[in-house]
Amino acid sequence: MTIMSPPRQRPTSRRPTWIIVAISLVSVTLLGAYVYPSRRNPDCYFFASSVCSPFKYWLPVVPLRELTDDEIASHVVIREILTMPSVPSKNAKIAFLFLTLGSLPFERLWEKFFLGHEDFFSIYVHASREKPVHVSPLFVGRDIRSEKVTWGKISMVDAEKRLLANALQDSDNQHFVLLSDSCIPLHNFNYVYDYLMGTNISFIDCFLDPGPHGNGRYSRQMLPEIAEVDFRKGAQWFSVKRQHALLILADSLYYTKFKLYCKAGMERRNCYADEHYLPTLFHMVDPTGIANWSVTHVDWSEGKWHPKAYRAKDVTYELLKNITSIDESFHVTSNKKKVVMQAPCLWNGMKRPCYLFARKFYPEALDNLMYLFSNYTAI
Repeated sequence: MTIMSPPRQRPTSRRPTWIIVAISLVSVTLLGAYVYPSRRNPDCYFFASSVCSPFKYWLPVVPLRELTDDEIASHVVIREILTMPSVPSKNAKIAFLFLTLGSLPFERLWEKFFLGHEDFFSIYVHASREKPVHVSPLFVGRDIRSEKVTWGKISMVDAEKRLLANALQDSDNQHFVLLSDSCIPLHNFNYVYDYLMGTNISFIDCFLDPGPHGNGRYSRQMLPEIAEVDFRKGAQWFSVKRQHALLILADSLYYTKFKLYCKAGMERRNCYADEHYLPTLFHMVDPTGIANWSVTHVDWSEGKWHPKAYRAKDVTYELLKNITSIDESFHVTSNKKKVVMQAPCLWNGMKRPCYLFARKFYPEALDNLMYLFSNYTAI
């Protein structure tokens, strides 16, 4: 017979507290990464924006409500566009989209900016009032079919989409910059090209403004697709990568909501689609894929309906260097509190100057700008 030793007395069971704590911390971290993805991760800039929130497609989607047929179709199209691989181009170009009433007063300045880089840019001009008279051969033949544009109406967004549609026909166009006739370049072409092509995000201005000029313009008729909590505001002047340009053209669901319910004078409020449509759209469908600031500088410090405009006497070397040195974006709410939101301009996780272009300059400033161009764009 085998004599078995009596069982050893086990000590009182103690739960491995450190393991429970560790698991809890990991769970909280993963949840935080999903809900509040880090914008400091360089991968967010070089790869698809889904890299910033890699758990987005792993977690089960629990809709708060039943989606409409249009929403389901829209979500499928948007997901396919955002996840499709980028088509490499041996001759990647930036498409410069000029939204103007007629002739461009700064063509000579832009010609100076473009010269010597003919293989790396495309030009498209949407003149809504009169056929432009071009003084630079670079702009000749670059006019697209245009329609009337009225400030504050959806026709402004329509013109932007028309410019994108024309530019997207060239597969080499990989980045798309919207500019006005009062815009000027702040840096030389190589700097601008490397800045835009060296990252994988779009520069779309986007912030939450709870005041009358922000969420005060929201209409409940945008429900159920657009809730007030998702309504955003931003500057019109964007710079977007090819995927996002395609997404703007593909969207009809959210665009239609703004076309119908974001109008001047509607419901005793003034809603301007060009200030809200793209910020709201990208906040909802790809918030980690945008920078939340525009690379075009506009000075709203005067608190008027239109931004500060610069005359010839205002254009000095000091003014232009001051603008090019700004490395933080500012937003101010329109409510009584006038909350100032300030954030560093991060390019691939590094703090960099925010602006590549600036507006609003009067035509009379051309000679001063031509004289100063080589100096203030030396970087």
